Amino acid sequence: MRKLKTIFSFVLAILLFTGTMYATDYPASDFGIKADGRTLNSASIQAAIDFISTNGGGRLVFGPGNYVTGTIYLKDGVTLHLESGATLLGSTNPWDYVKDPYIKWTSMIFALRQKNIGITGEGTINGRGFTTANNMVDYIHRGLFEDPLKLDRPNEVNRPQNIYFRECEEVTVTGITLRDPASWNQTYDQCRNVYVEGLTVDSKSYWNNDGIDIVDCEDVVIRNCYIDAADDVFCFKSHSADHMCRNVLIENCVGRSSANGVKFGTVSKGGFKDFVIRNITMFDTFRSAVTFAAVDGAEIENILVDGIRSLHTGNVIFLRMGERWSTVRKTNPDGSVTEYRKQPYMKNVVIRNVYAEVPADKPDAGYNYEGPVEDLPRNVSPAIIIAGIPQYRMEGIVLENIEVVVPGGSNPLYAFRGTDPESLDGIPEMESYYPEFSQWKELPAWGAYLRHADDITFRNVVFRAEKPEYRPAIVADDIDGLRIEEVKYIEPESSGKDQMIGYKTNIKQ
Repeated sequence: MRKLKTIFSFVLAILLFTGTMYATDYPASDFGIKADGRTLNSASIQAAIDFISTNGGGRLVFGPGNYVTGTIYLKDGVTLHLESGATLLGSTNPWDYVKDPYIKWTSMIFALRQKNIGITGEGTINGRGFTTANNMVDYIHRGLFEDPLKLDRPNEVNRPQNIYFRECEEVTVTGITLRDPASWNQTYDQCRNVYVEGLTVDSKSYWNNDGIDIVDCEDVVIRNCYIDAADDVFCFKSHSADHMCRNVLIENCVGRSSANGVKFGTVSKGGFKDFVIRNITMFDTFRSAVTFAAVDGAEIENILVDGIRSLHTGNVIFLRMGERWSTVRKTNPDGSVTEYRKQPYMKNVVIRNVYAEVPADKPDAGYNYEGPVEDLPRNVSPAIIIAGIPQYRMEGIVLENIEVVVPGGSNPLYAFRGTDPESLDGIPEMESYYPEFSQWKELPAWGAYLRHADDITFRNVVFRAEKPEYRPAIVADDIDGLRIEEVKYIEPESSGKDQMIGYKTNIKQ
């Protein structure tokens, strides 16, 4: 695969780069930066960064201790190196943070259009976001800070992230621990050559605490990370119809989420192409282990997911087309504005070597910020959902070497969805809704529900229900070219049951 070779060439380049970029080390104490956990060091840290960048680059080294800071900006050639026992503590005073006028977000560490930057070491960045966000709520109630305050929480753009890098090149973030942002945790936006390895992330102290957000970036490697997040773990977004996430490798990572594991979207204006995602474990996750959504005009193509363990997770695979924010505004050379609707698509997606267990209970119960209680009544949703819409159909989806275990025991007297034509036609398209696997409430299958797609292959797939089910394992509605190869259905008391229902579907055994 040419793109995978490109990724590995990039990894080699990064390793060679990181071996030479640390030619000069500068102790933080040389710039009057205090490790006492009280002194606000923002100005001193910024002066050190500016000096190092101006003098050819190097590492600003933080020894053991607690360094309080508000907003700082990384500059060309500078790496923040946090030794074991060193912690950058976010100020709990919201006034110590900058909302960048170009990025229009707030963060502890910014970088804007810089090259050869990094954050490394065995130390910690602790945003202390829960305290900071609640201090901001107090200021808003007192009329000192203007904010919409939806549901008594400040808008996410006004709460400080830990890291926000925009339009940067040659970015290296390795080894550190990231804790408790007030908003998203770490965002890489329209960056090139991003290398993230060996991070430990504890990001579940407040709303919108994603693990890592990659927005319209190219040439990205994420490996050997452990991420525990209140919101999505590995979240890929496309904010611009003129950009996309492309040429990405994620491998050997473990995650937990009160939302989703590996997710494309929800904002999905440009697209996601040429991904390799392998050897990922997700556990105690509220929504989907893997969810790819094209609801804002995104182009999704050439995606390989190889090796997923999904344990105690609400849904395993959720692939979704929709039409929410597909209108694009383009400014012409003469200053006029043209509007048009993008034509999204999702094709050439392979998901293989998956073992998954879906529980009957709420997977993230007991965490600080749980996912919402789902609207009821509904029984447990199918483990796999592939749902296009009539005007935007998915194509070329392959699922192979997969075993899913579901609780079974659905009760038709509690929530019922039939498989007759009238019932299947009555399932709403919901094409403009926020895409979540549970958005339809009750669906008519316990294993996989498929709709509006072409050329779908299930190969060597085992569906296992632990208790008898009133629903069939698979319901396929409007599928042109469904291949079922070596698929097994294991369900108690199901002898003679038709586990495969095809409606307006061309099935190829």
